Amino acid sequence: MVRPVINRSSRIIHMSDFRLKVFQSVAKNLSFTKASQELFVSQPAITKHIQELEACYQARLFDRQGNKISLTEAGKLLLEHSERILDAYKRLEYEMHLLHGDYIGELKLGASTTIAQYVLPPLLGNFIRKFPQVNLSLLNGNSREIETALQEHRIDLGLVEGIFRLPNLKYTTFLDDELVAIVHAQSKLSLPDEITPEDLQHIPLVLRERGSGTLDVFERALLQHSIKLSSLNVLMYLGSTESIKLFLENTDCMGIVSIRSIYKELASGNFRVVEIKEMQMLREFCFVHQQGQEGGLSQVFMRFAGHHSKNL
Repeated sequence: MVRPVINRSSRIIHMSDFRLKVFQSVAKNLSFTKASQELFVSQPAITKHIQELEACYQARLFDRQGNKISLTEAGKLLLEHSERILDAYKRLEYEMHLLHGDYIGELKLGASTTIAQYVLPPLLGNFIRKFPQVNLSLLNGNSREIETALQEHRIDLGLVEGIFRLPNLKYTTFLDDELVAIVHAQSKLSLPDEITPEDLQHIPLVLRERGSGTLDVFERALLQHSIKLSSLNVLMYLGSTESIKLFLENTDCMGIVSIRSIYKELASGNFRVVEIKEMQMLREFCFVHQQGQEGGLSQVFMRFAGHHSKNL
């Protein structure tokens, strides 16, 4: 009797993609403990998965030096390929479900003010058209309020814009954004096209309220130049970007807003951007959900948004 030959490459191809997910988590966190917490899997199980991968590829994936680990060359190579493999799995699952159109249920979203006003509306319209059997709702608030709503299970998935991360929540980058300083075209405030960070201390300002991701990013940018928010001349803290724009139309001061919120006003010439020298205010819009609660309609929405993000 002739036995079929089973080579090592076939075992690699049929390897559980969960092992790759475990490896990816350990590699990105450079910690078995953090990977265990992130995936809600015991640390011995994490170790076992890594050992099985190392045996499968006959290569050491991590160098261990005391309590610290680092990727070997083999580990770096596997991380590069595992990201592509896992992304391909996700795309395949998403597109297979699209063929059946079998999504049904309720999805409660929460979004910070800037995202809810300037990013989500076209995306929500396309999603409802694609999945008419999904009952979609949206809660609007600042980033802190959305994270609180998620922790209190009042929403299933959040979209936030801040720079702070809560340890019991998982954040996934969705879009890049940039804050800019603007003044109204008819403002009597005489400002050049470019100012220095130090000039901010002498310019009347209108800013977003405490708890907003916009204010967090602005405050961080100030601290990089050793400037405290309390040293600025802030006339008002307002709860939305639209309020800031209306305030600027009627007051001679400068505001800090997302570039995404003023495309139309810049094109029409109603506002102009004032550059702040060597003070970039970059940030990320992120999905946020409870650790260990991946899948379901939240995952469907995240994948849908990922496929349409280039149009936003």
